[in-house]
Amino acid sequence: MTEGDGVPERQEEQKEESVEDSGAEEAEGVAAPERPESPRGPWRRRLGLTALALFLALLLPVLAAETALRVNYAGDPANGTYTRNRDAIWLGHAWVDGRKTDADLAALARRLEGTGIRDLYVHSGPLEHDGTLPESDYPKAAWLIESVHRELPGVRVQAWLGDVLATEGPDGLHLERAATRTAIVASTRQILAAGFEGAHFDLEPLHSGDGDYLDLLDKLRAVTESHHALLSVAAHQIDPLPSLHSVWGVFTEHPKWWSQAFFGQVARRVDQIAVMSYDTAQPLESLYGGYVAQQTSLALEVTPESTDLLMGLPFYYESNFDHWGHAETVPAAVRGVRLGLTRTDADRARFGVALYVDFAATENDWTAYRKDWVHTS
Repeated sequence: MTEGDGVPERQEEQKEESVEDSGAEEAEGVAAPERPESPRGPWRRRLGLTALALFLALLLPVLAAETALRVNYAGDPANGTYTRNRDAIWLGHAWVDGRKTDADLAALARRLEGTGIRDLYVHSGPLEHDGTLPESDYPKAAWLIESVHRELPGVRVQAWLGDVLATEGPDGLHLERAATRTAIVASTRQILAAGFEGAHFDLEPLHSGDGDYLDLLDKLRAVTESHHALLSVAAHQIDPLPSLHSVWGVFTEHPKWWSQAFFGQVARRVDQIAVMSYDTAQPLESLYGGYVAQQTSLALEVTPESTDLLMGLPFYYESNFDHWGHAETVPAAVRGVRLGLTRTDADRARFGVALYVDFAATENDWTAYRKDWVHTS
């Protein structure tokens, strides 16, 4: 071992002596010199407190809102808050493209017999991004309309038209272009000439306050009225908290909800408005049902009595962050609808539910609809 090899041993001896000296000082009551506090300590504490405050500021309103939804699900719906025979169902594209047969139509007739369903929203698009609609999209429309009139007297067939809007990306339908709105009006004349008894529009994502959409509805209403046909729309949910669509839009660029005032503006321009009251991200049946009850009340408050208001029922199963299948059930939705109706306008005549969607529905969905809303076994 060289001389340099002994240096580490000496350093260890010095450390041990220092520790012993420190212990001796403490034993004799002599305080060891305080180590200066790191200047980063207070800054870290302030940062931690700020983060905690922000977390609580976000969490507490959410907890309060969820608690309110649970409370909203309590109580008993009023007697008589059942179907008014103004319900609707969304049907897939297979009904107009040739895949369905007479046997399928007969089965549908048996399925709908004794229910409150009066309108069929049959997917007949989608619209092209320029607003046009190829006639090749609905080659079996005449067969369907004639068959429904034969098998289901009194049930109306509306063309369900839609497209992705270019509101949150470069691709899609541009409602801000006058030429696009003109083309949509022409497409509506086209489907009414084909025999459809109404036009049902589902344009998404549609931001609250969209004046071009309101202008389009005014033009469409003139066309449908001249054909003695219906104008109906699928509507976004209403702000569950004041101005939530504005706040949500700042953080996500996807506002999701409509203001209650804008919902009312849309409802006054159409014959039917169907709220897409699903995909709510609510994790429990009680919370989802409370949310639907709230949505029903908010919609009833601003929908004129001359317009049919329909609340959407989830006739499908998914399990993801937006739609928890164990929570968004037909029984929870129907109970929520009845509670909202009870508290806001129990005698509203032009009211119903809309079932989304035929090709994903289960027997349990149909059984719950009949038992809880149609009020039959």
